[in-house]
Amino acid sequence: MLGSLRDVLVVADALHAQTGHAELLAADGGHLMTAVKANQPTLFAQLKALPWAEVPVGSQTRETGHGRKETRTVKVLTVSTPGGLGFPYARQAVRITRTRTIKGRTTRETAYLTVSLPADQAQPADLGTWARSEWHIENRLHHVRDVTFREDAHSARTGSGPAVFATLRNTAIGYHHVDGATNIAEATRRASHRPHDLIDAVTTGNPAVTRGHPTLQ
Repeated sequence: MLGSLRDVLVVADALHAQTGHAELLAADGGHLMTAVKANQPTLFAQLKALPWAEVPVGSQTRETGHGRKETRTVKVLTVSTPGGLGFPYARQAVRITRTRTIKGRTTRETAYLTVSLPADQAQPADLGTWARSEWHIENRLHHVRDVTFREDAHSARTGSGPAVFATLRNTAIGYHHVDGATNIAEATRRASHRPHDLIDAVTTGNPAVTRGHPTLQ
C-alpha cells in the first residue's frame, strides 16, 4: 500500500487522462493534473476550442543555455464540471506554449492539460513548474527506458512482469545516475565489460556506486 493520497497532486502524461484515474484519485482525496492529447479527441477538441486568445498570460519563463533559447508561456482558465469540460473534477484548463530556438531554427509546441485543483491552490506559475517537472521525468527516465532499454519491445506483458522489469530498469538507471553518468546508453555499454562492479557495490553496502556497474535487464 502506498498510503493515503489525500491532498496529493499526481502530475501525469496523457496516458492517464482517463475518467477512472480521475475518479480513483478524487475518491481518496487526491488531485490529478494530466496532459490531454489525441487519445482523448473530444476533450482535446474542447480544450483547443477555449478562447485562449482572450486569456492573459499567467506566467512566462525564459531560458538560455547550450545554444538554445526557450520560452514557456502558461495560460489558465477556470472551468466547471459537469458542463465545462468532459472530464471529471477538472477545475482548470491549462495551455502551455513552448517556443524553442536552436541554431537559428525556431519551433513551437503547444500542450493542453487539466487540473482538479482550483485557482487559489494552483497558480499559473505553479502549473508551469509542475508540468515541467513531469516533462523532466519523462525525458530523464521514461525516454531512456523506451530507447536505451527498448522497453516497448519487451515480451513481458501480463501479470506482475511489466512492473518487475520496470523496477529493475529504474534501479539500473538510478545506479548509473548516482555513478555520475549522463549518457545511460554509453554507461550501459561500458558496464557490460565490468560485470562485477554493481555486485561489489551492493554486497559491500557501499552507497557510492563505482563507475561501470552493469545494468539489470
